[in-house]
Amino acid sequence: MRLKNYSIFIIIVFIIFFTSCKSHQHPDKKIFHYNEQTGIASLDPAFAKNQSIMWVIHQLYNTLVEVDAENQLKPSLAKSWEVAADNLTFIFHLRTDVFFHDDIIFADGKGRRLTAQDVEYSFKRIIDKNVASPGAWIFNNKVDSAIGFKALNDSTFQLKLVRPFQPILGILSMQYCSIVAKEAVEQYGSNFRRHPIGSGPFEMVAWEEGQALILKRNAYYFEKDDSGNALPYLDGIKVSFFDSKATEFLEFQQNRLDFINDIEASFKDELLTKTGNLKNEWQGKLLLQKHPYLNTEYLGILVDGENELVKNSPLRLKKIRQAINYGFDRQKMMLYLRNSIGIAAESGFVPAGLPSFDTVKVKGYEYDVAKAKQLLAEAGFANGIDLPFIKLLTIPVYSDFAGYIANELRQIGIKVQVEVIQKSLLLEQTSKSQALFFRASWIADYPDAENYLSVFYGKNPAPPNYTRYSNSLYDSLYEKAIAEKNDSIRYAIYQQMDQLIIDDAPVVPLWYDVAIHLVHNNIINFLPTGLNLLELRKVKIK
Repeated sequence: MRLKNYSIFIIIVFIIFFTSCKSHQHPDKKIFHYNEQTGIASLDPAFAKNQSIMWVIHQLYNTLVEVDAENQLKPSLAKSWEVAADNLTFIFHLRTDVFFHDDIIFADGKGRRLTAQDVEYSFKRIIDKNVASPGAWIFNNKVDSAIGFKALNDSTFQLKLVRPFQPILGILSMQYCSIVAKEAVEQYGSNFRRHPIGSGPFEMVAWEEGQALILKRNAYYFEKDDSGNALPYLDGIKVSFFDSKATEFLEFQQNRLDFINDIEASFKDELLTKTGNLKNEWQGKLLLQKHPYLNTEYLGILVDGENELVKNSPLRLKKIRQAINYGFDRQKMMLYLRNSIGIAAESGFVPAGLPSFDTVKVKGYEYDVAKAKQLLAEAGFANGIDLPFIKLLTIPVYSDFAGYIANELRQIGIKVQVEVIQKSLLLEQTSKSQALFFRASWIADYPDAENYLSVFYGKNPAPPNYTRYSNSLYDSLYEKAIAEKNDSIRYAIYQQMDQLIIDDAPVVPLWYDVAIHLVHNNIINFLPTGLNLLELRKVKIK
């Protein structure tokens, strides 16, 4: 009966809150408004597999460690940690002032203290086959399945690996690793996706799927600013679900949204110059934010010599792959097709923004027609004579880039036929090694170059190794890197691996992405992050 009354109460609160939010007439409350065009499938951290879910999970939950604006790891629920001499055992010392959100599942409806037992339960839940979390891969073959997760006492948690894996701390910052309350999972069962009980800066008010999601400030949140003031500053968050970017932009223009993530291609020329700045008519009215975003856009090439597709293709030849890399102007592509949003990928596969990124130590491909033609001739196809057509698979939103590259390559004798297919089909074909030449991207899951370099580790299947690249030297360097505790040494190994990838050319890097936000001038402390997480703890509204 208590649960039924609680549900009725939530509906009433939602109607009142949503009505006021819809009109944006709540001057006494500081509510941050944003739109989620793709919708939100779940509020369960175990299913935080895409940005729309991760953004909300980040408001509702905490992880042991988190990533700061400089892509460095810092404490969150864990105030400190140490690593044993064997490089396998990690001991985390938890804060003792963290409480779950108030909910009827707890005694007297008051949220209880978060403990190491909650961490153990949350991590075991990720790899529980009955849960079927898409995040199970983060611990598979890394953590000891028998004794990998263990609460030593209420405030001490132990993680034990099966082999040294230094990037594990970065993995623990992922939203999959958010700490949940066992009582909430058991109470709400399959409906836990709609009843998030975390310890984060905001807590759930109501969610009307397809209409709006309302969060309110967690009055008992543990973090404070540098002056000792409680965080967050905002009173709440309202998420709308307009599925049209045009509608989203109109809502933003009319001050009903506080920011927009990314700019729709159809109106980017209205807002931005070719050099990526706001046009004069928008200057002073909006704030344009650009920040390196850990995402590499690229073309992948299947290089598995045992695959029949590869055996019969000129792409089996390294010099042809290198010629493609030299054969088009990335700088011009960025200027005319991206309004200079992003960085032309003329270094490695690892993007700008990661500490191991170094354009001096990893030399990529610049536009060089003479070099491309020389490589074609050396491969036995001077001026492209007798070179068969090469099919490039892409999705609709990237068809203009594929067309541009195909046109550039055609001028040096490489004939590329662009085929536009749906994203789901492209993913299926790349996963089954049925795509020879394809458009792809790799967005960082955590801020470590290993996340990118694992894409080419020969023992990895597809995904993530969609190109089926295999190189024994590369694999030995990878295994050496993940066991190396010294950051400087590990970064040097990463750079050596990245150069190997560039030299063997199983990929054609296109650009390193930049997160772009349009923000109203009255929004203060809204700072971008390298993982493009929505960070609202210190945001203020004037």
